[in-house]
Amino acid sequence: MAVYSNGGRHCFTPGCDYHVNGETGEEFQVTTPSNLQLGGVVASIHDRKLSLNTVKKYQVSVDYAPDGKIAKHFYPYHDVNTGEIIATKCRIVNTKDFLCTGNMTNVGLFGQRQCRGRGKYITITEGEVDAMSVYEMFGQKWDVVSLRAGASSAAKEIKAQLEWLEGYENVVICFDQDKAGELATDQIKDLFSPNKLKICKLPLKDASEMLIANRVQEFTQAWWDSKVYRPDGIVAGSDTWDALVNKRQIQSVPYPWEGLNDVTRGHRPYELVTITSGSGMGKSQFIRELEYDLLQRTDANIGVLALEEDVATTALGIMSVAASRRLHLEEDTPVVELRPHWEATMGSGRYYLFDHWGSTSADELLSRVRHMAKACDCRYIVLDHLSIVVSSQENGDERKAIDEIMTKLRTLVAETGITLFLVSHLRRGTGTAHEDGGRISLQDLRGSQSIAQLSDMVIGMERNQQAEDPAERNTTAVRVLKNRYAGETGPACWLRYDRFTGRIQECGNPNPREAEF
Repeated sequence: MAVYSNGGRHCFTPGCDYHVNGETGEEFQVTTPSNLQLGGVVASIHDRKLSLNTVKKYQVSVDYAPDGKIAKHFYPYHDVNTGEIIATKCRIVNTKDFLCTGNMTNVGLFGQRQCRGRGKYITITEGEVDAMSVYEMFGQKWDVVSLRAGASSAAKEIKAQLEWLEGYENVVICFDQDKAGELATDQIKDLFSPNKLKICKLPLKDASEMLIANRVQEFTQAWWDSKVYRPDGIVAGSDTWDALVNKRQIQSVPYPWEGLNDVTRGHRPYELVTITSGSGMGKSQFIRELEYDLLQRTDANIGVLALEEDVATTALGIMSVAASRRLHLEEDTPVVELRPHWEATMGSGRYYLFDHWGSTSADELLSRVRHMAKACDCRYIVLDHLSIVVSSQENGDERKAIDEIMTKLRTLVAETGITLFLVSHLRRGTGTAHEDGGRISLQDLRGSQSIAQLSDMVIGMERNQQAEDPAERNTTAVRVLKNRYAGETGPACWLRYDRFTGRIQECGNPNPREAEF
């Protein structure tokens, strides 16, 4: 027994004529003949605005009720091998029920027999009336077929006739604009040869509604505007204008130091910026200056994952930049005096910190970065540092671990549009130690070349911590090792640390008699 959404029922068991009208609930007998039922006469279907020529084309017939209105449609189905009509589908107009006679085992799509099997275009709809409506609106020009059992059978029916459909240069899917139609489209979209399938989007539910509403011109425009289906990630060059315009609207944000800006042109959304140096070279202070500058220069929220310190230490470090004082050394300073500096930074509500409590698994960190970006609206996020994340992995393969983490970070940056500042350590060099002022190159990045490959910008910091001259000892050379945006690399600027204020300021070369860098 078939049970329909409107409450109607019909029993298809041989010898049983039980039927329930879905509108009235009335039970009665419907005689389903064992032989093929083709209906009464071929006539135009006025309520659907289908002309006689269209109805004739599809060999559809109708039966009339005593009041002169059409009571039933009969849609013929042909044997795919012989072309003989071996089944019909009867649509009862009042109840919208469907009854089948004959044998549907070896039939093709509705209207398939009337089509050439080759040509420029063929359109596939969900139902018979939609197929005739498309044919009507196109002035009976292009071939149109429909599924025989609706959206739920789309994949099965199209697979069965795929070779025949491939005979056309273009296959246009014009399914109903509802969830069932979307699901059916999703199930069949990868069946066809590349660039063959087009998907038509309509302003109304289906083609029949477009014809009844006299929106023929809108339908034909939507049909011609059908987009060629391409697998996810494939974009036609002709569809890139909006992306280009949006990209042009993205503005670069300067760094706090002009020399670095001259080389990098600042930083931008969707960039992964890696900052690297030897141990104790001032990376953390560089990052704090950057974090505070972003607070002053932008109105965006800032996320900080400082894995080598607790949140109180992170907060005090940023407050020290704002105060131009080394607050962490002022142990006797009353707590009340710290309040204004806290309000100017942490209390602004624009910083979000990660209280890791010693847990630094890669998946957890990635989850926190995503949460900061999407839930906390952080447009700038700092992860300090990569090496501690890698050291917590269980597989023991540092290179593989870095590759996996960098790939996930790169994907996350593309997904969220953030600017991610990543701190990374260096491997031990064979020449002058980095802590003694040895020059940094991309190959010195620790563990894997994926850091260099997947970063948009790599900034290296060099300083001779043991230099006799205090000015040289407290001055860091900043070198751009990779610059995907502008292409320029090499020396950028010098930053001198003021041991009284705890700030770093741009300065000149501390060894002017030597060649720069």
